[in-house]
Amino acid sequence: MDFKDTPEEAIFRTECAQWLATHATPKSAGQHQTFDSLAERISASRAWQATKAANGFGAITWPKALGGRGGSPIQEVIFREEEAKYNVPASVFNVSLGMVIPSLLVHGSDEVRARYVAPALQGKELWCQLLSEPNAGSDLGMIRTQAKRCEDGRDGWIISGQKVWTSFAQFAEFGMVLTRTDPDQAKFAGMTSFFVDMQTPGIEIRPIRQANGQEEFNEVFFNDVYVPDEQRVGDIGNGWRVTMTALMNERLSIGGVLPADLWQKLARNIQSQHRAVNDQSILNRLNEIYIHAHGLWLMQCRGLTALGQGKEPGPELSVAKIIAAKTLSDYCELMMDLEGSKGLLSAAEHGSHWQLIEDLWYGAAGIRIAGGTDEIVKNNVGERVLGLPPEPRLDKGKTFRELVSN
Repeated sequence: MDFKDTPEEAIFRTECAQWLATHATPKSAGQHQTFDSLAERISASRAWQATKAANGFGAITWPKALGGRGGSPIQEVIFREEEAKYNVPASVFNVSLGMVIPSLLVHGSDEVRARYVAPALQGKELWCQLLSEPNAGSDLGMIRTQAKRCEDGRDGWIISGQKVWTSFAQFAEFGMVLTRTDPDQAKFAGMTSFFVDMQTPGIEIRPIRQANGQEEFNEVFFNDVYVPDEQRVGDIGNGWRVTMTALMNERLSIGGVLPADLWQKLARNIQSQHRAVNDQSILNRLNEIYIHAHGLWLMQCRGLTALGQGKEPGPELSVAKIIAAKTLSDYCELMMDLEGSKGLLSAAEHGSHWQLIEDLWYGAAGIRIAGGTDEIVKNNVGERVLGLPPEPRLDKGKTFRELVSN
């Protein structure tokens, strides 16, 4: 592994730092940007994405012909590292630009790419990913939302069903939806992807109130929604391949969720409380958090080194997701314990400095689910990396119709 920037990477890092210094405000110590509403955050994120896109930083790895920079994955990482030092809104375009649009680039038609890529890059159009369902979470092969060919002469499909945990659906202009088009195929076959205008008649969006009071996620109902065939993405029955294009992009990014200087901030907080310095149990917990954070950094360095060399990273970034969730939980628990009874207060009661802890505390639980639950990721690592015997596959050789009828 190589932990240092190459000369070319160092030049690019300097360019990023200089541009950010001109267009954004550096974070002050302990600062964590907050908004009065989710709508305000969406608006600020759209504006910041437009600024980045206009200056070649909106999608660094995309080809120049599509509005990107034609840069390398490591350059994208370098920009994000530098961007994290500035008081800019957390992006709401990770799904749009990191999952949906890459799928459109690979599987969409020339006409679709010409119409939808640029507005997404510029922050004008937000996309959501309509995958999970009440009975199909980590196992997306069990989706039941169905798309049937129109029988009235129209060249299109009627979509019926329900999706859940759809991020920012209430603000999205468009969405990519995975449907079941042939239940007589195996569960990962017979699926087809479409994109939809989220204002299409028959689409009903119901925000889900989270434990932290926010409503980033939604239930989305498709009540006999007409979608023209020209909005199909990829071939009929090829929906799982389209989805995997998106999920592979998601898994590359989900591990890097730890704030910069995580354990250092904790150590400074412990040091400021003289009683804690001599408490061995607290120091032991700090040591464990340090080991996890440093180990995560090493795994990410290995993956980033592969990216810098033009290779695909190995399974270490999937493992990183598990470590990141535990590390964030342990970090927040220790911070709350150090505050004593005040640790139970919300940021509104305790002070704005507590907002980051509150957000990380709630966010850690979500990371255990996003991108596949911890249990699913562990199974994948055990079977595909460690070579352990696979779990029994009771669905092998059966059609989807047989699975849901049992």
